[in-house]
Amino acid sequence: MKKTIKLLVASVIAVAAFMPTKASAQKFGHINSQEIVALMPERDEAFTKLQAFGKELQETLNSMKADYDAKIKEYNEKVSTWNESIKKTKEDEINSIIQRMNQFQSQAEQDFSSRQETLLTPVMKKAQDAIDKVAKAQGLAYVFDLATGAIIYIDEANTVNLLPLVKAELGIPASKTQPTQIQ
Repeated sequence: MKKTIKLLVASVIAVAAFMPTKASAQKFGHINSQEIVALMPERDEAFTKLQAFGKELQETLNSMKADYDAKIKEYNEKVSTWNESIKKTKEDEINSIIQRMNQFQSQAEQDFSSRQETLLTPVMKKAQDAIDKVAKAQGLAYVFDLATGAIIYIDEANTVNLLPLVKAELGIPASKTQPTQIQ
């Protein structure tokens, strides 16, 4: 019986030794990284530049489409009056325009994606640096990003919401709660 009591006491002491105390408990934080990025003025600038670039690409594609439409209209109006060599030449022109439009559209999508990455990477890095700085200042062990959807429950009383702190770090006014609508 004495051995059992000693073993029980030793077990309780061992378990207690490994249980974190209030002072050594790890602190957790959470933030929605998409929300903080959406509130950043740098994101607005990047989207404005991206929209202008996209508009330029679209205008070029529209110009190509107008050329295609004009060739199709001419073909349909005059096909019955052309001999085979003219008809073949006009069909080749139309097919060439279609091919150029497809190539341009494919290249434009790649260029747009590349420009988007170029413009948004510094914004994302600035947000991440601010999150890192605030998390270290708060003494947090982990920060969960709510934007990823990986968290299904959060006890906000036992975590630190970094959003207001990161907004302050980035100089975003506390009153700004919605992203700027870019036209």
